[in-house]
Formats: sequence, structure tokens, C-alpha cells
Amino acid sequence: MCGRYALYGPVSRLREAFDAVPEGFEFEPRWNAAPMQWLPVVRQRSNGERVIHRLRWGLVPSWAKDETIATRLINARGESVAEKPSFRAAFRRRRCIVPANGFYEWQQLSDQQGGGKQPFYIHPVEGEFFALAGLWERWTRPADGEELDTFTIVTTEANAAMRPLHDRMPVILAPGDYWAWLNGATAADQVQALVRPCPEAALAVYPVGRAVGNVRNEGAGLIDPLSSDHSSCRSQIARGSRG
Repeated sequence: MCGRYALYGPVSRLREAFDAVPEGFEFEPRWNAAPMQWLPVVRQRSNGERVIHRLRWGLVPSWAKDETIATRLINARGESVAEKPSFRAAFRRRRCIVPANGFYEWQQLSDQQGGGKQPFYIHPVEGEFFALAGLWERWTRPADGEELDTFTIVTTEANAAMRPLHDRMPVILAPGDYWAWLNGATAADQVQALVRPCPEAALAVYPVGRAVGNVRNEGAGLIDPLSSDHSSCRSQIARGSRG
């Protein structure tokens, strides 16, 4: 799954990496982005122009009676996203990219390791950003007609780098696939083919402090490694059990 990530920019590189312009908000660096927060998302207009808007994390389908469903729809399983009522319309016509400098996953520790869950930070080996595959929806509040744009992150089976931590991971798009994912006219089978694990070699993984587990905590210190020896961190992952 994907329930927490970091997006701290810089905004100039964000514009460049996604060929998109922020609209209607001031960029705010986040090292602990969490569900139900308003976060930058890349969308593509029908004329091909890409823009970055802030949407709330947690999908509210257009047919929902109220917005409480959002907390249950922060992720969408890629294997069933084309059929599930909550996601199928967005999967056909409203796909987006969720930019992230990295994301977090938790590993369940054995009693011998002290128990509890150890957070890990996962970031790109090359480049500054992940392009997480997302879906967005627009919901109208019945009481006052206010429109609410929300998003979810599409997940797939974990690759070899992620499997010791969790059996799921976000779909990470390659730059060459951005257009196909964002373009509403892309054939369904071509879109579905993009829902796959990224190569293991694309990910760097290391353990971080447990402060990230509290959504009230923020700041660059959340991604500081517990050890500067990343090869040692790799061995810690290999020895651990799946979360």
C-alpha cells in the first residue's frame, strides 16, 4: 500500500520534471504527507497542457452520498481498478500523477528485533521524484453544491526490493509513460499495461526514525537515515519479516 509520502520539491524542479505549472496555490514542502490532506497532483487538460492542482487525498466517487468514504479509498488495487465501482470511471477518464520525492513503508519486527514496526523511506536511485499513478474524482456536496476534487494512489504487487516490507507498492510511472497515463484517450489495454511494479534497481531503501508515524510531525529530519551505511540497511530488510 501507500499511506504516507514526502514531497518537498524544489518547486522549480517539480515544474521541470513534469512539464506542469502549479495553479491556485503556494507550494508547501511536506515530509509527512498523509491521507485527508490537500496535496499537489498533476493533471492534463484535453489540449495536452499539464497543470498542478491541490487535491485532497482519499477518493470520493461522484456517486457517494457523503465524503466519509474517502478514508477507505486512499489506495486503489491496480488488478481490479478497471472493474471496481469506486474507481472504474476515474480509471477510464480521470488519471493523474502524484509527485513524490519518496514514500514510506513499515516493516513488522520480530520479538527478537524488539517488536513493533520499523518505518523505511523509499526514494529514487536516479532523479528527484517518483511519479505515482493516481486517479481523481470530482464530488459535489449535496448540502451546498460545493465541488471537491480528491485522489487515490494506484498500487500493484511489490517488487523484490519492497517485498520484505509489504506485499504491495504504489505504481511508479517511467517518464516515457506520463503521456499515456494522463491522456484520457489512451486505449484501456495500454493503460492497464502500465499498472505494474517498477524495476527493483530504481529504488533506494533505508530505515528512518519512528517519528514519521505521527501525522503531526513534519520536517526534513523525518527522512534522515538511522544509519549512513545503506548496505547495512539492505541487510536489515532482507532479514526482516513481511509487514
